Amino acid sequence: MRQPLCLLSKEAISELYNQKYSEYEQLFSEHLSLNMARGKPSPEQLDLSEDILTSVITNQDCFSRDNVDCRNYGEFYGLKELRELFSQIINVPSENIIIGGNSSLTLMYDTVSRAMLRGVANSPRPWGKEKTVKMICPVPGYDRHYTICESLGIEMIPVPLTGNGPDMDMVESIVSNDDSVKGIWIIPVYSNPTGDIYSEEVMKRLASMDAKAKDFTIICDDAYPFHTLNGTFIEPINLFSLCEEAGHPDRPIIFASTSKISFAAGGVSCIAMSDNNLKIALPALQAQFICMDKVNQLRHAKVFPDIEHIKKRMIQHCDLLRPKFDLVENGLSEYLSGFSVAQWNHPEGGYFITLKVTKNTAKRVVELCKKAGLVLTSAGAGFPFSIDPDDTYIRLAPSFPSTEELRTATKLLSVCIILASCEYYLKEE
Repeated sequence: MRQPLCLLSKEAISELYNQKYSEYEQLFSEHLSLNMARGKPSPEQLDLSEDILTSVITNQDCFSRDNVDCRNYGEFYGLKELRELFSQIINVPSENIIIGGNSSLTLMYDTVSRAMLRGVANSPRPWGKEKTVKMICPVPGYDRHYTICESLGIEMIPVPLTGNGPDMDMVESIVSNDDSVKGIWIIPVYSNPTGDIYSEEVMKRLASMDAKAKDFTIICDDAYPFHTLNGTFIEPINLFSLCEEAGHPDRPIIFASTSKISFAAGGVSCIAMSDNNLKIALPALQAQFICMDKVNQLRHAKVFPDIEHIKKRMIQHCDLLRPKFDLVENGLSEYLSGFSVAQWNHPEGGYFITLKVTKNTAKRVVELCKKAGLVLTSAGAGFPFSIDPDDTYIRLAPSFPSTEELRTATKLLSVCIILASCEYYLKEE
């Protein structure tokens, strides 16, 4: 019967280490090439959207519902049918939505950099004119958000996630006392990487809380609203309306895309904001582009005419993803149960499993895995500047590898977790 490593004698830990190192050497000798680093859809998932490619656009069939020739300039805001579709996805009036290219991340970077240059609604001056600009970053979170802040010289304040969203007592204390705190990043449904689903209470508090900065902004990356792993869909909480009702209509700026609905590199994105924020954003956006790719917008409009078609597609994704997540979770249980060297979540949706290993061992686990041919997201990536103070979190992305690859990857990962934990306890005095 297995026992927690922390309760074993040094001799028993050493014996276990030698046993697991033999397993590691065997796996190392297989010259593996495995990757669980990023939430890439598998080829089978991409094949689900073959209809995007077969929805051929001809010179007789290149017109939108309003008879817009999608091959030509015009329709800066994007096709009305796509704006209406995103309106259903993110609960924002279609007239407050602008359709972008394939990347919502591009829109996010542009929005934050524009705030630095021009400010947002209610800004006394551009953020870049302030002595200090800070953003609240729920952790573990999405590394790309933190890269945007780092690249623009924005200080980051980590706040822990609770399972229902960020610790709101901390958030409210921070924003009420410091006018240099200009915003917060959120992923309200199936947060990357923890799978948090923000509660209605958290969303109401975010919308209504008093902030010392009058231009405090919620940057809402609504990346996974329909990305279910259990076949059911979360009832959306309307952040846009909550902020209006609380007297802060300019507080939210919301982003979404079809990147993990249709094609990861060939989808459609959007940005949504209040009328006041649109007045500030439009001159800069109109200086950048005349219109986005309306041919791709038309393809998506044909395949996804309404939200029900999105949901049907996401059930197909779920059918492919759930067995992979189950395989990893069950494998971790099989290999690690009883050792008390790791914990992991059981997400209801999204693309990731959050693994929490023995303190001060996450970097070592990732290093051991990489040497043996398994690439993982860098330890600490879910924290500003990639600094996890306890060196304990690792993000797992089961979507891309095949089932057989996942079996091998989970076994190797488990061996590396035990090895790193053994090393840690053997070093302890």
